[in-house]
Amino acid sequence: MVTSRKTPSRKTASAKTAAAKPAVKSAPKGLPSLDDLSKIIGKFKLPGVDIAAIVESQRKDMEALAEANRQAYEGIQALAKRRNEILKESLAQWQAAMKEGVGSKDALSKQAEMAKQGAQKAIANFRELAEMEAASRSKAWKVLQERFQENLANLQKLIQPKK
Repeated sequence: MVTSRKTPSRKTASAKTAAAKPAVKSAPKGLPSLDDLSKIIGKFKLPGVDIAAIVESQRKDMEALAEANRQAYEGIQALAKRRNEILKESLAQWQAAMKEGVGSKDALSKQAEMAKQGAQKAIANFRELAEMEAASRSKAWKVLQERFQENLANLQKLIQPKK
């Protein structure tokens, strides 16, 4: 009679290893502000380094990012609002078409014409929504591009040889 020896599965082995490791401390709830960071870095008094300028640059970067996020959020809200308006309009038109089409002699031709108009309207609505989305994205991206250009200009000033 052959007895098989059970070896711990990989799951069991990794579970034991994970249990043996100390738990990683979670990140602090509140991060220091830029002012706090400038005070901390300022204590080191690095020669030739303008801590205030670095902190100000980082503050401007954060403001630009926040503005871009605000622009994007407002764009998404406007897009969703317009999409809902289009949906309501389409449903109202569809209901009106159903009421008009019942029992009339030329119902088939009316329905065909309404279907054609509906398709044209859907294409126009899709185009409008796409343009809204593109404009929103462009506005948010412009904020970031402007800040990036400012950073490049500042960097060029910093690397200029001093006369």
